[in-house]
Amino acid sequence: MLTPDQARERVQDAIARALKAGADAADAMLSGGESLSVSVRLGALEDVGRAEHEELGLRVFTGTRSASISATDLSPASLDTLAQRAVAMAREAPEDEWAGLAPADRLLKGNVPDLDLDDGTLGDPGTLKARALEAEDAARAVAGVTNSEGGGASASRGVWALATSHGFAGAYAVTSHSVSASVLAGDAGAMERDYAHHSARHARLLESAAEVGRRAGERAVARLNPGGVNSGTMPVVLDPRVGSGLLGHLSGAISGSAIARKTSFLLDALGTQIFARGIRIFDDPHRPHGLRSRPFDGEGLPVSPVALVEDGMLETWLLDSAAARQLGLEPTAHASRGIGGAPSVGPSNLYMENGRLPFETLISDIDYGVYITELIGHGVNLITGDYSRGAAGFLIEKGEITRPVSEITVAGTLESMFRELTPANDLEFRYGINVPTLRIEGMTVASS
Repeated sequence: MLTPDQARERVQDAIARALKAGADAADAMLSGGESLSVSVRLGALEDVGRAEHEELGLRVFTGTRSASISATDLSPASLDTLAQRAVAMAREAPEDEWAGLAPADRLLKGNVPDLDLDDGTLGDPGTLKARALEAEDAARAVAGVTNSEGGGASASRGVWALATSHGFAGAYAVTSHSVSASVLAGDAGAMERDYAHHSARHARLLESAAEVGRRAGERAVARLNPGGVNSGTMPVVLDPRVGSGLLGHLSGAISGSAIARKTSFLLDALGTQIFARGIRIFDDPHRPHGLRSRPFDGEGLPVSPVALVEDGMLETWLLDSAAARQLGLEPTAHASRGIGGAPSVGPSNLYMENGRLPFETLISDIDYGVYITELIGHGVNLITGDYSRGAAGFLIEKGEITRPVSEITVAGTLESMFRELTPANDLEFRYGINVPTLRIEGMTVASS
């Protein structure tokens, strides 16, 4: 695998070749690395995989025209051809007055911050196999588990580099380690499935495989013999692993591209109350070991923690440079970048702060409601805010979780869901987007 220094030199070299080929400006991104994965089922090895990759994406500008191109052959001759083709494509592309590199005076200066995202290890197939077996064994040991879809473990190590023709060059390395299990409970015709997984930047921070497996097994058994619900308007409580989706919808609705196109239900919401008072939502790219931490954004701008919602008030849009120009604003360093194409908007470690109530207190006054642990389908419209999803979980009666439910539908509008939301105090940083348990008043629930 390339070192960060070597990766940075590669993208700088690609920029030089693009300018030599006739580009007025350019940026280049490189992604390289290696990964290992092992899967087991019913105690036997199913698959071992290893992959290596190295790919470079080049974006060039000729005036207000631009084009993007990528390659996996990074030899000097290939990069010369890549640059020439990109410039030829750009000259034939339509003009775009908003496209361009980030403002030069906003670029990250000096050294790239060290966020401790790389533990320097990839592991070996034997270690991963043992981890996957331990997870599956723990899941199958839970009383009521009758079959398995398998256990898995993986590890990867990679490097990212970005350079621009107007003064930025940076690179950093990351590692990722994960373990998972998925099992079934019950007999044929009445089986239920569930899973658990955990990921971490450092292997030492990975949750024990036995704990991950036990949680998968207990979740599957808890779902046995589900029923329906009495249709009506009631409180809905979202488990953190599904509640995080609400912040995903929020970030999509406040992205600069949606605002510029006028395709967001929050179009006129900046500076207004969209959540209850006391709600705080942050984006923290500097979180140590964070699954979405990054030292700079996809355009080379320095990143820093920012409040998106403060005391329920929407404080900012999420802007890359193109959207910022279109709106007459400054970029917020939320450009996200893949190898191909232009940057788009994306948050880093997005999370909602803890509320004040323990989970038990949060549900204690619910006479009849549902606790959702799974959401199904894509019935969310960010233009109108309409929300309708298939769901499964558990019935709440007189402040207690009583029995599993499935094949139900929960519906409302994101605007009212945000406004009627109360967080518990059980926030854990387990995913890229994290929330505590969320209670939402007045949602429409029906059996499918």
